Amino acid sequence: MTMRERVAQYATVRLTTDLSALTPNERRMLPLLIEAARQMDRIFWLEAYGEPEPLLASLRDPDTRRFVEINYGPWDRLADNAPFVEGFGPKPPGANFYPHDLTKAEFEQFIKEHPDQAAAFKSQYSVIRRDAKAHLTALDYHEQFAEPVRLAVAALRQAAALAEDSGLRRYLELRADALLTDDYRASDLAWLEMKDNTIDCVIGPIETYEDQLFGYKAAHEAYVLVKDKAWSARLAKYAALLPGLQRGLPVPEAYKRESPGTGSDLNAYDVVYYAGDCNAGSKTIAINLPNDEEIQLRKGARRLQLKNAMRAKFDKILVPIADLLIAPEQRRHVTFDAFFGDTMFHEVAHGLGIKQTINGRGTVREALRDLAGTIEEGKADILGLYMIGKLLESGDLKDGSIEDYYVTFLAGIFRSVRFGAASAHGRANMLRFNYFAEAGAFSRDRDGRYRVNVDPMRKAVESLSAKILTLQGDGDYDGAAAWMRAQGELPRQLAADLGRVSDAAIPVDIVFEQGSLD
Repeated sequence: MTMRERVAQYATVRLTTDLSALTPNERRMLPLLIEAARQMDRIFWLEAYGEPEPLLASLRDPDTRRFVEINYGPWDRLADNAPFVEGFGPKPPGANFYPHDLTKAEFEQFIKEHPDQAAAFKSQYSVIRRDAKAHLTALDYHEQFAEPVRLAVAALRQAAALAEDSGLRRYLELRADALLTDDYRASDLAWLEMKDNTIDCVIGPIETYEDQLFGYKAAHEAYVLVKDKAWSARLAKYAALLPGLQRGLPVPEAYKRESPGTGSDLNAYDVVYYAGDCNAGSKTIAINLPNDEEIQLRKGARRLQLKNAMRAKFDKILVPIADLLIAPEQRRHVTFDAFFGDTMFHEVAHGLGIKQTINGRGTVREALRDLAGTIEEGKADILGLYMIGKLLESGDLKDGSIEDYYVTFLAGIFRSVRFGAASAHGRANMLRFNYFAEAGAFSRDRDGRYRVNVDPMRKAVESLSAKILTLQGDGDYDGAAAWMRAQGELPRQLAADLGRVSDAAIPVDIVFEQGSLD
């Protein structure tokens, strides 16, 4: 594949929204929030690769340079992080959060010998470096990235001064403080408590997928958002159903004993700017935050559906894939409402199950370490589909049929599995595809078209939900690793079918024209 063909894997989308409903102050806020987001982009470069300027300046080919920008480094995120720039080897599993020569054994031995430094070394908000004597040391984010943090804080405080909604103003002020201290709990709570804001900004170190050495370190990112209040009103009722859905999960009581917070809400947004981790490689189309397990139990979470980005992926990627790989008689079941629903309930499902293991192994995240992200994404996908079935049965969900959601979900697997094994979402899709194949949840005809088998699919959804919830509840790292070895690889037949998708020049993902609000 030429570099131009690699770049062409990403369809270009201009991020826009209807600004007519915004007040003059809200319009003035957006450029300030975008400026704060750009600083998160600077920091993520340092976390994922290092200083970008020397690398970018060394590249004469504009396509190579553009592909480096898309990937935030010389490794192709859609090809299992394979290097594509001459002179670079494999991507360090710990990205640039740790010394590149650091091994798991050395890190764990250091913690064993220095238990007083364990919290700092395992913190989500520190980088690990070697000092002048090659000794390991932990440096807090707000110190390591002091200059971009200072600029982001200044922009957030200017935006806060313009905020007419008191909840938004308080959140932006607290988020600015958090960037200076690496203590995000107060601002996370403030973010959950604001309800009437039209402008939103998710910003800071959030997800830990970039750290594939331990899964400890959170990477910086930002979204600048405008709420679609009409769509949000359609979604409001589903958060209240979480406790009942939790009680009905298909596992023994010990694996669902926690009660999800009832402060959760669902809203739809248009994104006007992506930055950092969420902008690297495959683009996020929905958000479930905060990740803090204690806050989720106390207050719930907010699920943000990124409607304009979601629509772009549906039109430019999912529909063409369905036309190629889904049996003709089932293509009518591939709908945007079902795609929106599958994505939305994926985010809702992050709040189900349990956050603490049932056998004293700590949090699920701690017990599953570098595998936690893949297992959690797999849980959210399958429990989201499980919830849809239950809500259709109860009449609480009235839009579409189970066939719509199942067939759209299957087409979505073909879309997402192309993200590759370097992505937690991509790995989760491989596991699920292979599980469904063994369960007879779908079949493939001689022409290479797939069709959903509804009853086997329903049974597979339930049994896979139970499998993942049990792995998480037990904190079973060895069991999760064994499952990934057994079913985490791309099957040969699927690889050939995805080759047909590539031959048809269907994009893998999207990139943005953004930052201009004209």
